[in-house]
Formats: sequence, structure tokens, C-alpha cells
Amino acid sequence: MQAHEDVQKFIAHLVANNKVMLFMKGNKSFPQCGFSAVVVEILKKHAVPFETFNVLSDPAVREGVKQFASWPTIPQLYVNGEFIGGCDIVREMDANGELEGKLKAATAAA
Repeated sequence: MQAHEDVQKFIAHLVANNKVMLFMKGNKSFPQCGFSAVVVEILKKHAVPFETFNVLSDPAVREGVKQFASWPTIPQLYVNGEFIGGCDIVREMDANGELEGKLKAATAAA
């Protein structure tokens, strides 16, 4: 198991180096929970490039990401280094148009 500090650095690296980063159960081709699947479908609908990390593959990252954002659940979406939230927040932001603006701004320079 990785040291807590190393896990936090790893998570920070993923967030900093990917415009749209989703920590989820499974991956974008095969989500392994309904909430993760919903967020993947929303991102695919907006046709933006995004990266995922399967928290089921690394228990240290699964726990570490919860501490990183002070958010207790998975999935967790980051756009341009900013923590957006989990499934319900992403769904709500998508419905009111706020998510589309953030995604376009983050991926415009990509």
C-alpha cells in the first residue's frame, strides 16, 4: 500500500494533467456502478475528451480521492483542476447547462 502522501500526489498529478478527470468504479468502456455510468454517459454526450481512473483497481486511491476532495463518494469529477462533484451534482449541472460551459472552457485550449 502506498503512503498517504504519495497517493495524494498521484491524485493531484492526475487532476492537474487531465482537463476532464473522472475517478470512478470501472472505466469509460465498462462502468462498474450505476452512478459512474451516469457520469460517463453525460461526458460522452458532450463529446469531450476525458480520462478515468478505476478506483476499484487501487484501494489506496479509492480512499485517498475521498480525502483529496473531502467528498465521501465515488464517482468524482474534476474539470480543469476544479472538483465538480459526484453523480447528482454532475446530473444537476448538466440539466441547467452549467456543466457544458465548464467542459467547453476546459477543452477549448486542449
